[in-house]
Amino acid sequence: MYLSIMNNFIPISMPSITQKEIEYVNDAVKSGWVSSLGKYIELFEKSFAEFSNTKYAIAVSNGTTGLHLALEAYGIGPGDEVIVPDLTFIATANAVKHTGANPVFVDIEETTLCIDPESIKKAITKNTKAIIPVHLYGHPANMALINSIAKENGLLVIEDAAEAHGAEFNGERVGSLGDCGVFSFYGNKIITSGEGGMITTNCDDFYQKALRLRDHAMDKSKRYWHSEIGYNYRMTNIQAALGVAQLERIDSFLKRKKEIFDIYKLLLNNIPRLHLNFTSIEAKNVYWMVCLEVEGYEEADRDKLINDLKNEGIDSRPYFYPISDMPMYKRANTPVVHKVYKRGINLPSYFDISESDIKYVCDKIISLLGGR
Repeated sequence: MYLSIMNNFIPISMPSITQKEIEYVNDAVKSGWVSSLGKYIELFEKSFAEFSNTKYAIAVSNGTTGLHLALEAYGIGPGDEVIVPDLTFIATANAVKHTGANPVFVDIEETTLCIDPESIKKAITKNTKAIIPVHLYGHPANMALINSIAKENGLLVIEDAAEAHGAEFNGERVGSLGDCGVFSFYGNKIITSGEGGMITTNCDDFYQKALRLRDHAMDKSKRYWHSEIGYNYRMTNIQAALGVAQLERIDSFLKRKKEIFDIYKLLLNNIPRLHLNFTSIEAKNVYWMVCLEVEGYEEADRDKLINDLKNEGIDSRPYFYPISDMPMYKRANTPVVHKVYKRGINLPSYFDISESDIKYVCDKIISLLGGR
């Protein structure tokens, strides 16, 4: 049946909450441990480290604070430069700016939408300290080339894996491929804790430093003694309880994401001018968002399609705007980003979307574009 969602509207995203999540959250509430101590925090960290094939995982209040905490733990600060893609959510750049360092915006690959290694090479200066590759919309960046460039130039690699839980490059999970990885558990992510995030790493020294800074840099042996400025970037036990339940279901989430993409591909793949998510041969794409690009579209065309879909009861969203176009940042020379963002939208792809609703979405897209 078409438009099976309440109020005849198909949302872009919606979390999947089952009895398991409710039971774990209720247990956390009843335990009295509702803040930043409790069994679910430790369990979430341990389980997520195992999932990501890393030695450590540090639960944080959200993905943005995770990025900021990682940069601070590595000593990134004023005068430093950090290379980031110009097409990503604003948090990637803002986290750099919060340290006093400067984000340097570079172009992307037109196929994967991830940071272009060749553009990274051209952007490196004596002030460059790190690269933040973003695994955009669930597709991993080319970590082999990025790590090679970083090693040659003595740079850190901080993976922004906010949208890519379970994605792989050359058979290795994201979050384990750089010096550290940062994930988000916002309500629209593959798994959620409402708000929340996780830092993953194999580095002992970084782990200890980030752990200390997360909790106001409080001395372990001398309570309420602080020898440096820290932050309150902790996750609550209630959030962690939700996250543990979601992580226990992640295989089904990842399987369903692939099924949803395959249905869209079956229905739209042979329509002229339409292009869906690309996946490189080295990558396992987790299809966090189904991406649709309309060849030849400009920004006004894209916005009209989004509005027309909304009038048909279908939610969608545009690709991220180039960060360097925003008033607090300096315009960058990123021609691929400035071409791609105008023609791309994300389509409904949440766990419980029905096949009939996907067909309804596809039928409306084809109709609005003038048929086959």
